[in-house]
Amino acid sequence: MPKSKLPAFVSTFCLCYLIWVLLTWRFTAQELIAGAFVSAAVAFTTSSFFIHESAFWLLRPQRFLALAAYFPVFLSELVKANLDVAGRCFGGCRDVNPGIVKVPVGLKSDYGQAMLANSITLTPGTITLDIAEQAGQTWYYIHWIDVKETDREKAGERIKGRLEKGIGRIWE
Repeated sequence: MPKSKLPAFVSTFCLCYLIWVLLTWRFTAQELIAGAFVSAAVAFTTSSFFIHESAFWLLRPQRFLALAAYFPVFLSELVKANLDVAGRCFGGCRDVNPGIVKVPVGLKSDYGQAMLANSITLTPGTITLDIAEQAGQTWYYIHWIDVKETDREKAGERIKGRLEKGIGRIWE
C-alpha cells in the first residue's frame, strides 16, 4: 500500500473496528481479533473509495462537535416524522396527499449531499428519489407523503430545513 493511502486505510480501519465493537459488544480475544481482520479487509478494499481528502477530518474539533450536535437534530426530526406517519396510519390514512417535489439544495460537498439525501430518506414520509445538477444548482426530487407546499423553496424548508443546516456545519 502506498504511503499516501496509509492515513485513509488507518482512519477507515478505526471506524470499522469501532462499529464492529459497538455492534458485537463482546470483548473476548477471539471476537476482537475477528473484528480486526474484518475491519482490515474492509479498510483495504474500500478506503480509497471513501476517503478523498483529509483522512482524519472527524478529528478536527469543530467538525466532531458539529457531527455530535447533528445527531439530536436528526433524532428529533426522526421522532416527529414517525409520530406523523403513525398518526396517519392509525387515523385511517385520510390526511394523505402524496406527490413528488423538486427542492433546491445548498450543500456543495458530495458527502454532505449524500448525508442529507439519506437523512431525508430515513425520516418516514419522505424518500429522496434523485439528485440532479442543473446550471450549477443541486436539486433533490423527493416523494413526500403529504405535499403541503408546492413552492420549491418553502417545500425544501419544510422537508430539509434543520437537517441541511446541521449537515452544512459538518461538511462545509
